[in-house]
Amino acid sequence: MATRTLRIGLIPGDGIGREVIPAGKRILESLPSSLGLKFSFVDLDAGFDCFKRTGSALPDKTVETLQKECDGALFGAVSSPTTKVEGYTSPIVALRKKLSLYANVRPCKTTASPAFSSPTPHPIDLVIVRENTEDLYVKEEKTYPDPSGEGQIAEAIKRISSKASWRIANIAGDIASRRAKMRQQQSSSSSTANKGMVTITHKSNVLSQTDGLFRATAREALSQPKFSNLTIEEQIVDSMVYKLFLQPQYYDVIVAPNLYGDLLSDGAAALVGSLGLVPSANVGEGIVIGEPCHGSAPDIEGKGIANPIATIRSVGVMLEFLDLPEAANVVYNAVDKNLGEGRFVTPDLGGKASTEEVLQDILKKL
Repeated sequence: MATRTLRIGLIPGDGIGREVIPAGKRILESLPSSLGLKFSFVDLDAGFDCFKRTGSALPDKTVETLQKECDGALFGAVSSPTTKVEGYTSPIVALRKKLSLYANVRPCKTTASPAFSSPTPHPIDLVIVRENTEDLYVKEEKTYPDPSGEGQIAEAIKRISSKASWRIANIAGDIASRRAKMRQQQSSSSSTANKGMVTITHKSNVLSQTDGLFRATAREALSQPKFSNLTIEEQIVDSMVYKLFLQPQYYDVIVAPNLYGDLLSDGAAALVGSLGLVPSANVGEGIVIGEPCHGSAPDIEGKGIANPIATIRSVGVMLEFLDLPEAANVVYNAVDKNLGEGRFVTPDLGGKASTEEVLQDILKKL
């Protein structure tokens, strides 16, 4: 087997990002040689600490290196100031725009473990695909005096385009098709239970122009012949929230505009027990950035007890989008074995293990 070498950028960012991203690096370094993979790494700077040191939360060098050198990257966490800081903007939001990382892909899966109980009695295995570049997150806002003289009025632009809506629906369909194929391979069955499904989420009953365009374009994209094996459904976003918590086991792939996807993905994370378990990937043309869903967690920074599993699973998601599903499955299976045994879990899951102890246990299971 020919060896494939990949260049990975490492962006720890702030807080516990500096503790979990090295764990992700060690996973990549320890993958079985039979996979025929080698990795080189480059350390890159970003985050609020970087802003305080350099005046930039996302240095041009970081963006340039990712564009010119890297196949993929791992991004840790960002500490967001609680009050407005002149000149500061979120580096991950800026990175998504500058690298056209148009899709935020967030798998949510429960794993049976004797160490902790799942918040839901049903097994969950779903993916939320969130459009990453527009909607209210274009951050075009203004505040002006109320003509009535009573205070002020604030307005924000909600931008939805056909191009972005088609692109996000298309990748959601691709993900659902791939997941269906993997399920069929695992079960050696072509039963309807293994069929893929995409649920389009919107609020077009009220926002007929913006969400109406998203809904219509997503339906058009998912009507392509390559998706003929998929079931396509849709849900109004408030109904989607209700049903996601009532029957999460029903859903496969959920696709949504930026704001709804942001809210749904954090809500879904609560269903699997801890943000410390939930991975994500920011996907663009030619690059993918794995990103754990937890924040910088200043309350546990430096204590050595941050859960590395979200980062390690993000390594798996990154590998999937680098067209390395076999390597991704090696990572996923090792994590599932760690959780299934429940001997080494961090305090967020009710355990006493350190970051390093969890990492070592998963490394042994690779």
